[in-house]
Amino acid sequence: MFAGTLTRNVETAAAEYTGMIHSTRFDIAIQLEARAKMSERSPDYDVTAVNKSGRKVRIGTAWNETGTTSGNPYISMQIDVGLGPFRVNAVQTKEARAAQSGEFEIIPLVSNGLMKSGSISGELTAMDADNAFTGYIANMMFDLEFMLIENSYKSEETHPDYRIEVSSPRGTPIRVGSAWMAKSSRTGNDYLSLLINTPDGDLRVNAVQNEEQRGGQTFSIIPFIDSGEPSHDAGAGLSLVA
Repeated sequence: MFAGTLTRNVETAAAEYTGMIHSTRFDIAIQLEARAKMSERSPDYDVTAVNKSGRKVRIGTAWNETGTTSGNPYISMQIDVGLGPFRVNAVQTKEARAAQSGEFEIIPLVSNGLMKSGSISGELTAMDADNAFTGYIANMMFDLEFMLIENSYKSEETHPDYRIEVSSPRGTPIRVGSAWMAKSSRTGNDYLSLLINTPDGDLRVNAVQNEEQRGGQTFSIIPFIDSGEPSHDAGAGLSLVA
């Protein structure tokens, strides 16, 4: 569950990029400093931060990458702040690329596997404006309140329609997943397919309307059951680098 921003600095700066990375447990200022490459796959940057003692420490590495289908450049980072390594990407919106801006957004990558949804409760409510939803998902181990915000990165049919966001301790929005509008091939009813990075792992659920809810603004979140409906590419869903 990570989010953040990254900004390209002027060429004379000591660090090529500076930014912030956030989670529900921390807000950390980071820098990307160029490093000598030993091979083609060697990292292009060291990721550094200042610890509580004021000492600059290396917390990870980063690579310049290019989307395999879009051809858009992005930055892939592997970072460890003492809680175990995690992967994030720094990507640009279409508007930022068109403006040749140096502004990037840090978003999470999906982990290698999905947790079983098991006993899950949740609800999703369409908001009156901004094409957004608010909701929660919970079990005995976690309880997340989140929002679905329209995905400004969507440029292909398979890309998510919404980004799922929670807040860091300082109130910074953190992207924790993706959602797609879908239609059941069996019933013809509309629903939302959600992929969420919870504290227990990546979780797939659906937001559906029962007979009483149909036509209204409220959806019930239920465990995902593989019924033969078209699935979404989890990797592309969260990283949006393709």
